[in-house]
Amino acid sequence: MANIKSAKKRIQVIATKTERNKAIKSKVKTAIKKVDAAIAANDKEAAAAALNAATVELNKAASKGVFHKKTSSRKISRLAVAVNKIA
Repeated sequence: MANIKSAKKRIQVIATKTERNKAIKSKVKTAIKKVDAAIAANDKEAAAAALNAATVELNKAASKGVFHKKTSSRKISRLAVAVNKIA
């Protein structure tokens, strides 16, 4: 355990940021699962709507620094390709 005041503060700040990052990652995972579920059900309209929501969540995560910008772009691209393959 830290004894120095600044080290104690860093521990608290890191804990706060960790909780925030977990929440954001959870939202992203849920949004991606909704897109995958719509793709599995062959529902193009629902998949497109879910893709828009997932895109927003991924872009927010990238802007907050939870995901790297290119990671977010890659995930969005792969989801979009999957949605576009639905006949």
